[in-house]
Amino acid sequence: MPANFRLRAHGRALTKRRKLVGAGAVALAAASLAVSAAPSQAETATSTAAVSAAPVQLSTQPLKGVKAGLTDQLAGDSVKIQAIEAKQQAAVKKQAVAKKQTAVKKTAVKKAQVTHQAKQSVSRSAERPQMQTVAASTSYGNNLDGWIRQALAIMKQHNIPGSYHGLHKNIMRESSGNPNAINNWDINARNGIPSKGLLQVIEPTFRAYHVPGTSHDIYDPVANITAAANYAAKRYGSIDNVNGAY
Repeated sequence: MPANFRLRAHGRALTKRRKLVGAGAVALAAASLAVSAAPSQAETATSTAAVSAAPVQLSTQPLKGVKAGLTDQLAGDSVKIQAIEAKQQAAVKKQAVAKKQTAVKKTAVKKAQVTHQAKQSVSRSAERPQMQTVAASTSYGNNLDGWIRQALAIMKQHNIPGSYHGLHKNIMRESSGNPNAINNWDINARNGIPSKGLLQVIEPTFRAYHVPGTSHDIYDPVANITAAANYAAKRYGSIDNVNGAY
């Protein structure tokens, strides 16, 4: 066999062997990488156990968004509650003011009523003396007509009933119009208390039915008439009802 042919054959064999060695090296390297990259079953079990045994840690970082939302909501609720309380307080104050105003009005009305009554009382008191002054200042004749008219004015002030006619007829029957007349013969005279004056009144009766503002003299014409008329009003209803001895 020629030498060059043997060299070519040897070179081809060497090249084929190199190729196989290179391919084997590549396969071996790939297998090594696969083994090193994939964890073994022991490592996997150990990792799983470590994860299971490790305590769960909750994050302590504040939740900014959630906290802000709750704060805003609580602030809104607080504002609403304050608004409701303010309305309630305003209503209570309004009721208190209304009650106070009502009390003030009642007090003012009562005070006005008391003042009005006082004024009326003063007015009445002022009118009475005026009436008495008019009656006293009025000029009456010093005669039977004047005595009767003056007695009627005083009787009116004291609500004693009687008329001019009733007084006149009884005066004429009892004394014929003589203010100094005295009865010294009847039972009263025998008892020591004779009838005296225009209407023949005894002393005890005159004193008991004397009209204030008149004389205490039983012979005074006006005092005698008013006392007799006062007595007749209490016993008979009016001097007008007396038609005989009384």
